[in-house]
Amino acid sequence: MHPDDLPHVAACEPEDIGVNETVAPDIQTIISRRLLLTSGAAAVAAATIGADEAQAQASRSASTLKFKDVKHGLDGTHHVAEGYRAEVLIRWGDPIAKDAPDFAPGKVDGAAQEKQFGYNCDFLAYWPLPYGSRNSTHGLICSNHEYTNNELMWPGMNGRNNGAAGLTKEQVEHDQSAHGLSVVEVRKRGGKWSYVKDSPYNRRLSMRGTTFRVAGPAAGHARLRTNADPGGTKVIGTLNNCAGGFTPWGTVLSGEENFNGYFRGDRNKTAEARNYARYGVQASRGAPWGAHDARFDLDKEPNEPNRFGWVVEYDPYDPKSTPVKRTSIGRFKHEGAMTTVSHDGRIALYSGDDERFEYVYKFVTKGKFEPAKRAPNMNLLDEGTLYVAKFSDDGTMTWLPLVHGEGPLTAANGFDSQADICIETRRAADLVGATPMDRPEGVAVDPKTGKVYVVLTYNERRKAAGDANARERANAPNPRADNRWGQIVEISPPAVKGAGYDHAATTCRWGFFIVAGNPKDPKAQAKYHPATSDDGWFQAPDNITFDPKGRAWITTDGMDNFGNDMADGLYGADTRGPGRALSKHFFRTPTGAEMTGPAFTPDGKTVFVSVQHPGEGEKASFESPGTRWPDFKPGVPPRPSVVAITKADGGEIGS
Repeated sequence: MHPDDLPHVAACEPEDIGVNETVAPDIQTIISRRLLLTSGAAAVAAATIGADEAQAQASRSASTLKFKDVKHGLDGTHHVAEGYRAEVLIRWGDPIAKDAPDFAPGKVDGAAQEKQFGYNCDFLAYWPLPYGSRNSTHGLICSNHEYTNNELMWPGMNGRNNGAAGLTKEQVEHDQSAHGLSVVEVRKRGGKWSYVKDSPYNRRLSMRGTTFRVAGPAAGHARLRTNADPGGTKVIGTLNNCAGGFTPWGTVLSGEENFNGYFRGDRNKTAEARNYARYGVQASRGAPWGAHDARFDLDKEPNEPNRFGWVVEYDPYDPKSTPVKRTSIGRFKHEGAMTTVSHDGRIALYSGDDERFEYVYKFVTKGKFEPAKRAPNMNLLDEGTLYVAKFSDDGTMTWLPLVHGEGPLTAANGFDSQADICIETRRAADLVGATPMDRPEGVAVDPKTGKVYVVLTYNERRKAAGDANARERANAPNPRADNRWGQIVEISPPAVKGAGYDHAATTCRWGFFIVAGNPKDPKAQAKYHPATSDDGWFQAPDNITFDPKGRAWITTDGMDNFGNDMADGLYGADTRGPGRALSKHFFRTPTGAEMTGPAFTPDGKTVFVSVQHPGEGEKASFESPGTRWPDFKPGVPPRPSVVAITKADGGEIGS
């Protein structure tokens, strides 16, 4: 991704108790009003309630995306739209360091894994080489590695639910090394992408072998200090890196998401009991690392969980640089961290907290972005204001500041400084009255319009508006009880004449982009989800990105949940014009896999995607996975992989 492509004005965890009294009117009223607000008459016609078939057919042809929908289905391999090629670029275990060994199926070798591509690739960013260019055939792929499937990595794990508890020390080391981040140089020659195995840019930033500097309000705070780091300013490793983002100065952002499941011990014996309960830190998931690594045993290191749940920033162009945990952005289960440049040059960073009934956040920097210089921007994310979103029924929303000393965020409520707010961001958001959402995952900004898109995956625990629990009842942006389908909310910051959009504004408008689900399913109430064909609709949206033309590309995570016999995939849709919100099915994953990480080259002719945890399943194992994609060789387990998709005739994706 080139800085010019950024939006610029000159883009079964434990449930916890919060406080919010939002009450929603009738779902039909909420959705139709909010669609009208953001879509205009053309889009409402495309999603018309009671529209006749002629109208429906006319709207289906309005999309600017011209490929034919991939069929819904579920099998052991991937599928891409006709006229396109999907080729595996790099797989878990592929060597990326000069002296790295080749992948050895089933072998436990943490030292080797430190030099190989990590497991469960998720968020992707493409940065052209050299820095500052728009090169679309030579660049860097930056990948998150969210978590591991031990039952698919090694023989004898006996299934996902009970295999992790008995890991050996060597397996724990390998497991930790498979987490983290990768940077890999890639080239396109003769129409085909490949990675450069001995590139000096190639790098692993792992859970076990990489030191991260802590910056911002919580740096050095007593609640981050440990025996290994008495200063509270250095953390070994990053984990559960899910979605992410990038900055206009050429760095990558990575969100540490479900950090809570990696610890053993008794949280109630620590001084952080209330804090850890709010984040679900407990040892009920097996948490094998603590048996061999004291950092992950609360009885030995009670502050260690406070060192995770942050946004990480790193420079892919400098393999010797030290990555940083930016504590000013708050600590929660970050699904992503996408930036945009506001009308006045300040940076706004949007992020979702991926859990049921959690919140949407924004961080606005104090300083301004300097386009002509790189160095002054490198610590821009350390000072600014953190906000959380509150949505109203009338189509307005407010960004509530999470600032020490303001409102309830005082010492009387356990917040002695801004550091405490950053460490316990969820509780701070509870107290100011943020709106509980249906699993806020990807948040991104349309580079053409400046509008912000919040992806809400699903929340089957959402209750009807009249139910007693205020936190769990339906509200304006989350209007469906038993929401198994998900929705995408669109936020419109105020326009500034001649200068773009005010992303620092505390009052905005909001509406729905897509209310997902099968339009033929009366339970979904998803007649508002227009699609170009019976295979074009989706549910369980996860992440969203934009191609150079400003069209949305949406990944899913859970199409096979709730009785569907369908794989996850990648869907495209216009965000404006007569084809607005008309979704089309572009790519389908193999069985067990989740679709993640779409990233486009600046010319729009390649999109890179991550196929995460292929072959995963309740009874899947190394010996008997759901698929052996992508190698399809006996004895070789499924391997999470990055796939490069191009058009066979060399044209743009979507044409």
